[in-house]
Amino acid sequence: MTEVKKDAQPDAVDAITTQWAAVRPDLDTAPMAVFGRIYRIAKAVGDAVERAYNGYGISRGEFDVIATLRRSGAPYTLSPRQLAATLMLTTGGMTGRLDKLEKAGLLTRSPDPHDRRGLQVTLTDRGFALADEAVSAGLAVHRQALEGFDSEEVEQLTGMLRKLLADVS
Repeated sequence: MTEVKKDAQPDAVDAITTQWAAVRPDLDTAPMAVFGRIYRIAKAVGDAVERAYNGYGISRGEFDVIATLRRSGAPYTLSPRQLAATLMLTTGGMTGRLDKLEKAGLLTRSPDPHDRRGLQVTLTDRGFALADEAVSAGLAVHRQALEGFDSEEVEQLTGMLRKLLADVS
């Protein structure tokens, strides 16, 4: 991953907006400049995080499952339905992830004692340890991506992105 510089040089997004300005000077391409960069940042950092998780033998989607269980707090147990809702997946999509993670010994599925038709998914000790290691590796990637910013700039960026997310949600 390349270092972010405070005085960054023109990039591929600038080239795109410049081309549009030449052929369609009537267009306001400022939104394109913002979202083009957001998409490219998300892709680059997402790919780097995926590589970090792959080092632990899991995909980003599998990390999301064990991380959700880990951050749910003791006893690190949720229903498949709760997991699917949190991760915005169908229950069918969740089943494949749970199968793989259970086979790897990172979680267990057992009958729900409060609902005889339901299941509960519980993080194993191995899954707990892996979640903690992998979250640190993913955060290291995020931290590296933000190296070019001081803490005040990170706080400002966080606030602006929070506002943007609220506006589009």
